[in-house]
Amino acid sequence: MPRPAWPLERVQLGLVAAIAATCLVSIFAAQVLLALAAVVYVARLARGRASLARLPLDGPLLAFGVWTVLSACFSANPVASHEAAKKLVLFALLYLAVDTLTHEQSRERVLEATMLGGIALGGGAVLQYYFLGFDTLNNRPHSFLGHYMTASGLSMGILVLAAARLAFGPLSLAAPSRRGLLAILGVGLGLALLSLLQAGDLFAVEAERVFVAGLAALAAAAAVSRDAWAVPPLGTLLALIAAAVSSWSLIVSRTRNAWFGALIGLAVVAILRAPRLLWLLAAGVIAILVLRPTPVIDRLTFSDTSSIDRYYMWQAGIDMILDKPVFGQGPGMILERYPVYRWPEAPNALTPHLHDNALQIAAERGLPCLAWWLWLIAAAMADAYREWRRGARGPGWGAAASLSILTAVMMAGLFEYNFGDSEVLMFVLLVAALPYALRRQREGAAPSS
Repeated sequence: MPRPAWPLERVQLGLVAAIAATCLVSIFAAQVLLALAAVVYVARLARGRASLARLPLDGPLLAFGVWTVLSACFSANPVASHEAAKKLVLFALLYLAVDTLTHEQSRERVLEATMLGGIALGGGAVLQYYFLGFDTLNNRPHSFLGHYMTASGLSMGILVLAAARLAFGPLSLAAPSRRGLLAILGVGLGLALLSLLQAGDLFAVEAERVFVAGLAALAAAAAVSRDAWAVPPLGTLLALIAAAVSSWSLIVSRTRNAWFGALIGLAVVAILRAPRLLWLLAAGVIAILVLRPTPVIDRLTFSDTSSIDRYYMWQAGIDMILDKPVFGQGPGMILERYPVYRWPEAPNALTPHLHDNALQIAAERGLPCLAWWLWLIAAAMADAYREWRRGARGPGWGAAASLSILTAVMMAGLFEYNFGDSEVLMFVLLVAALPYALRRQREGAAPSS
């Protein structure tokens, strides 16, 4: 299907591509771009150039949002809880993405922008590890983001996305266009220069902002370009680089939940593509164990302080749920309420969250809200699987990517509250939109250009 030609549609496409790239490196930039894209989308709705998608997720999303607001109303600190509940506005990205990604060429370009952002994220983490001193357990690489957990969770998602692109997407061993190669080279040189400035403590903050702005501009320009520089050869090359860099950054991150999620996500890709590929995945795991890289071997234990602390914070979380099973403690209230429920054996006196998606949501917002959330995730995964069955290869590869990434995020979320990271949530919403965009394309719901 041809790329949309109307000006507002092209502006929306450029903004969504910029969101896809920057949600991996700057939540501020991504949210500003989301606000701009939402304004454009509303303008298109008003002009009759777009229609609001009706999704199977509407029911659980509405119930989850309403119960979150009710939970904030019954919180011990309603003001703080309502402030935390504002994150619900990010779900607008799901509907914006479904509308934007309905066109096949637009979808491919946005996903290429996502992988370009993932290369920047992973490359930044690797450079921090080897050249900026982020090489210990207490000082792990976090790339452009505020926490290593967020960075590793996103690198996990990019690795699975790249693997799905290579397994199901259009492959081409031809040389990419000159402009495509220059774009990748520009990101690499930008990362190198940024690392030099950070090492010398010279305009480090300003340089990072310039890099993020340049990445957003590059993603938007590539998405709306009328020529064919973003073509299958570039997509294949981006996937290969993103897979390698994300794997590397995951290893040096020392983040076990992301390792586990990546392993499960890659296993889903292998099962969907050809179950015998599981042997290749097993060989990769064995190779790591044989090579025994220090960042991995040092973390293969369950007797460390963080593992013990998780056990006791989960016990405290269960107590929170038993105490307030209907509306919970309130959004954003775990840090404040944890000392009341903390078990004496817990190593740490405070924790901002309970390091488990389901437990966190139930403790914060009550068991009914957990039910709505589980319904939401189950529906998104089921729809991704059904859409993959309809078109497993070529344009339909996004459905396989969506299912694999959602599985990876949920598996990692058994040991980390990754659903609470705005960056991870925006990335998940983008990939969760893929099956519904494919469905709209198949049903002819996209406006003609």
